[in-house]
Parts: sequence; structure tokens; C-alpha cells
Amino acid sequence: MSYADTILPEFDQEMASTRKVLERIPDDKLEWKPHPKSHTIAWNAIHLADLPGWLTMVLNTTSLDVAPVGGEPYRFPPHGSRDEILATFDRNVAAARQALVEAKDESVDIPWTLEQGGKPIFTMPRRAVIRSMVLNHVIHHRAILLVYLRLNEVPIPGMYGPSGDE
Repeated sequence: MSYADTILPEFDQEMASTRKVLERIPDDKLEWKPHPKSHTIAWNAIHLADLPGWLTMVLNTTSLDVAPVGGEPYRFPPHGSRDEILATFDRNVAAARQALVEAKDESVDIPWTLEQGGKPIFTMPRRAVIRSMVLNHVIHHRAILLVYLRLNEVPIPGMYGPSGDE
């Protein structure tokens, strides 16, 4: 069984669940946050929309420096509305899925490095980066966003079965 065959069912399920959450975001609550040290709903949403794009980057490069010395730091894509966030998410999911379909099995064991200012933060095989920095990271921020939505009385969609609102 190929790497794509093993990861695509999970990828598809998690992206579908994430889209259901992003669809629930009220445009009038994008700047809401539960605490001064917390990120806003919009920040979490655009981060969720951006993360699938990292999968494509991981499969097509061997590293990323998020703040290169003398260069431009990594920036999230701009956002405006829920519809714009969903459009970014959909583009990134489609590209990530295609990258997975096209990935050669031997390529997913190539090391990938995340750096900041030229200093490595971590180096792991691409398959581990996809699992931890993409899929697990999506699930983590999706959960945060679900709590934010609950605190704003927005009905929560089910992820792995019905939610308390269904």
C-alpha cells in the first residue's frame, strides 16, 4: 500500500471536519478572542486555512525558514470574511491532496527542516512533519476554534459523530 493510500482517508476526513467548523464562523465575530493573550477567531481560522498548504510545501521542499536573516518572514494569507477564509482553505486542501496523490513513497522519508533565523527548530522525515505539523496541528487549532465558537453560542458540528448540538 502506498503512502498516499494510507494517509488520504485520514486527510480527507480531517479536512472535511475542519471545513464544517470554518463554515460556522460568524463574520461579525472574527475579531473575538476570549483573553488578551489569546488569538482571535480570525487568526485561528486563517491558520487552519493555511496549514494544508504546508503539506504541499513539505512535499516539494526540504526546509522552510519562517524568519530568514535579511529576508521576508513567513506570513499568513490575508483574510477578510468567512468566505475568503473558506476559499483559501479549499485551494490549499485541493493542492495538498494532489501533492499527496503524486508523492513518491521514497520521498516521504526525506528529512524536512523548519528553521527560524537560520537555526533549525526541528528536522523530521516528511511523513512525520505531515502527521504532526499539518494533521495534528489542524486538529489542535480546530479544537481551539470549536471552543471559541461554543463560547459565542455558535452550534458546533460533529467531528467523529454527532455533537451536543446535533
